[in-house]
Amino acid sequence: MEQRSLSILKWNYKTIPSLIKFPLMLNQKAKFPNNHHSGRKMTPENKIQVAYKTDINNTDHSKMDHSSMHHHANPSMGMEGHDHHAMMINDFKKRFFITLILTIPILLLSPMIQHWLGVDWQFTGSGYILFVLSTIVYLYGGWPFLKGWYQEMKFWNPGMMTLIGFAISVAYIYSSATVFGLEGMDFFWELATLILIMLLGHWIEMKSVAGASKELELLVQLMPADAHLVSGNEVIDVKTETLKENDIILIKPGEKVAADGIIEEGESYLNESMLTGESKPVKKSKGDNLIAGSINGNGSIKIRVAHGAKDSYLSQVVKLVKDAQNAKSNTQLLADKAAQWLTGIAILAGVATFIYWYVDGKTLAFAMERMVTVIVICCPHALGLAVPLVVAKSTALSAKNGLLIKNRTAFENSRKITTLVFDKTGTLTIGKFEVSKVVSLQNGLSENELIRIASALEQNSEHPIATGIMQKVKDLKIQVPATENFNAITGKGVEAIVEGKKVKVVSPGFLKENNIPLPANFKTDAAETIVFVIIDNSLAGYIALSDEIRPESLEAIQELKKNNIKSILLTGDNKNVAETVSKALGMDSFIAEVLPHQKLEKIKELQSNGEFVAMTGDGVNDAPALAQADIGIAVGSGSDIAAETAGIILVNSNPKDIVNLILFGKATYRKMVQNLMWATGYNVIALPLAAGVLYNYGILLSPAAGAALMSVSTIVVAINASMLKIKQ
Repeated sequence: MEQRSLSILKWNYKTIPSLIKFPLMLNQKAKFPNNHHSGRKMTPENKIQVAYKTDINNTDHSKMDHSSMHHHANPSMGMEGHDHHAMMINDFKKRFFITLILTIPILLLSPMIQHWLGVDWQFTGSGYILFVLSTIVYLYGGWPFLKGWYQEMKFWNPGMMTLIGFAISVAYIYSSATVFGLEGMDFFWELATLILIMLLGHWIEMKSVAGASKELELLVQLMPADAHLVSGNEVIDVKTETLKENDIILIKPGEKVAADGIIEEGESYLNESMLTGESKPVKKSKGDNLIAGSINGNGSIKIRVAHGAKDSYLSQVVKLVKDAQNAKSNTQLLADKAAQWLTGIAILAGVATFIYWYVDGKTLAFAMERMVTVIVICCPHALGLAVPLVVAKSTALSAKNGLLIKNRTAFENSRKITTLVFDKTGTLTIGKFEVSKVVSLQNGLSENELIRIASALEQNSEHPIATGIMQKVKDLKIQVPATENFNAITGKGVEAIVEGKKVKVVSPGFLKENNIPLPANFKTDAAETIVFVIIDNSLAGYIALSDEIRPESLEAIQELKKNNIKSILLTGDNKNVAETVSKALGMDSFIAEVLPHQKLEKIKELQSNGEFVAMTGDGVNDAPALAQADIGIAVGSGSDIAAETAGIILVNSNPKDIVNLILFGKATYRKMVQNLMWATGYNVIALPLAAGVLYNYGILLSPAAGAALMSVSTIVVAINASMLKIKQ
């Protein structure tokens, strides 16, 4: 029998605050108390109420890139962030076109351009007009970069804006000095074209960044703006954000559900694919939970609102995605460190380049130009965006497909998994037990009386076994008696006083430990789970229940084999059931009849043998093992505590999603590596060219050409991130 005890708590939305403060969750590696309640089963919308509390240790707020507020929006954004991002895109677009208009006369008035064209358009005061136009370009077109430079230096966190701001300032100050008497030739035209290309690059890049957040924006847009509030005999249209708990709202055919709630009247099929990844419409009738943002079918239904919009499942998914996007994994921290080093290298290389060419006898203008080009071309923009863009895309895509990432590092480490340990009930099996046999072992005790007494102990539990027994009692229309002195027998069952009798409902393991012999000629099907009923210390009978293997389980195990990942069944159920399920699915091995603390020990044992272990589970008895595993994956039908302990949550209980998660984790990591290789490789090649190592061969990059190459590298990184897909 799957290890369990009764949970007397009834789930409701008001229990959330106390659950997310559960002391067990303060440290995922803590030793767990000796409490093995199977816990409540959770609907996807309830799951997220606990799940959204991301591990804040993953985010180092002291090292946040403050310049990112100015040169690119954080890819993780809601509607408010999206509007701000759109405004920034339009601002860069406007600055680009105004700078473009001003650049044309700057080019025509520049002595260098005129020399190349073989013309002389100089006139009295033309140098001052050139200075004024260039000043406007420097201050207006270059303002985002100058402002970003100030912000970076304010927090002593030099980065891309520092390099661009420094480069255009050097170019502007030197060129201005030549207008007012310094001997040399200005390069105002270089300044203008540099700023122009930087504005264009940022404009295109920010549009690419916005594209990386498209999936998250689609989630946000799922929530309808208006709702039909039922007030007496009237239906009033109100704003969704004004809805309160216990309001009754009408959902018409084809409309989006405006709030999480419970159906009070009517039935319909609803499409929840954008929320759970499950494409098949789900039938919902009176008493069923609905998720805000799901799309109603042909039926008209009324629902009672469970809570306000800000506490909805959809809102919590968006918050979870944002938190996961903001949390920095080891890969991103590595990229950040590399970007910081590149900033320092760029400044040193720029200064060294200037000194080399000036000492070598080149003009001050030439040495300045080389320094500016080196600094611009080494901007760590592509490197800084290489990982965040992939993070934004992968986390939003995951949420859209029912994979909720709480721990970024755990997700990226999924590529390392060598062994995947499965809990059985509710993960590989449907988790819906049906009573297949009731056997009485006492004279005068009928089968109906045996299950009636057993149901008294099971009535407060939502464990699949208890649910199966209670469904049978309901079918038989048997009235359930009350209990006294209820007590959980850790990992073995439950006991209580029922109508003056001491009653226990226990697993076969309890009988073995207490030397209670099995009944004569005891036989049961290998796939059945057995609970024994003991009345006044005498074995009174047993109840057999069967659980169906999920249709998707076999395909999931086969896919793991293709990817050289071992699958192990770890269950508290009896050996015969575990062996039957394991063989039917072609799993590598099984471990049966284990208590919760033994599950943890089995995980440790696998790790000590060099395995990188992922554990999937859905109950409180899985929580210690989920915490011990290298990667803990909680399935959506399980308990809130299992979800809190795990680093990744599957909204659905489909084992194929676990395989998709691993493959998607590998694909995400590949994209990160590709972006990092491109960003660093580009700098390795571009820096020497910018410094002028091929000058004697007639190859020399201008600052504008350097800016163009830098922008292209950033756009390549953005496009590569946007091509990330999740396998279905």
